[in-house]
Amino acid sequence: MAVQLLPALEGGEETLVVGQAVLEGVMMRSPHAWAIAVRRASGEVVRHQEPIERLSEKHKWMGWPLVRGVMTLGQAMTLGFRALKFSANVALDEAPADEHGKKLEISGWMAAVNIVFSVGFFIFMYKFLPLVAATALKRVNPIFGQQIIFNLVDGVIRLALFLLFIWGVSLLPDIKRVYQYHGAEHKTVFAFENKDPLSPPAVQKYSTFHPRCGTSFLMTVMIISILFYAMIPVTTFWARFAVRIALLPLIAGVSYEIIRFAAKHRGSLFAMMTAPGLWLQRITTQPPSDDQVECAILALDEAMELEKQRGGELVIA
Repeated sequence: MAVQLLPALEGGEETLVVGQAVLEGVMMRSPHAWAIAVRRASGEVVRHQEPIERLSEKHKWMGWPLVRGVMTLGQAMTLGFRALKFSANVALDEAPADEHGKKLEISGWMAAVNIVFSVGFFIFMYKFLPLVAATALKRVNPIFGQQIIFNLVDGVIRLALFLLFIWGVSLLPDIKRVYQYHGAEHKTVFAFENKDPLSPPAVQKYSTFHPRCGTSFLMTVMIISILFYAMIPVTTFWARFAVRIALLPLIAGVSYEIIRFAAKHRGSLFAMMTAPGLWLQRITTQPPSDDQVECAILALDEAMELEKQRGGELVIA
């Protein structure tokens, strides 16, 4: 669940390669294909690839500004859950069978329940709890009831909970390894974008901090949401809670456009807004080993092989 709360929105419609860290592996995605490479405890690397459709090519309106962010995020989260399910099943395949000779496997309904639980956890932790805390402070002192101050306090509490959560799960050994694979994914994408050879020595020289990371996206969402909520003149608890849910797609779409613009214009004001996301990657990405980088490279090779079969062009956006 901790990994799934880091959405894999790591690129736009014009970006050729994006990725996501999974359990003991990496998933890489090109415009028309995705692939995953997961390392077993034995050292063997299990690989899988599948074609995907580019949403803006299937429906032109899905490529419109603001809309494309929501659509891309939805597709990215769907692929992210499928990749996590695959990596979990690879790990479970090595576990001993039960007394009936059957091995545990993550089924479709288990994954669906996990999605519902994760989304519910997100809403409770980052929408409901900060609103409850800010409302309690308003009762203590009327100054906290002013529109701008209330939403600023609500946003600061939400951001504090988010940072505390990210830092807390980073202490878990399994999550730390996922963060190392996250670093391997970023390094590999950097090497690909710079047209360097995809070998561990060449990839390792790059930074683990990438401007299109899902961590940067979430930080931007946290900051932008404070401004949006302050502009809606509602005062009751449940009206404010409803606004926070209803505005999620719009905030996601705006945040996507900011990340997309900032990635192309590194010296702009919008790029400064994404800087906190890069700082946060000091937690969510860790230096990977060569074996972990190898997984990222294999996943990218698999994705690009299928991309070429489907007529994709090997260009860097």
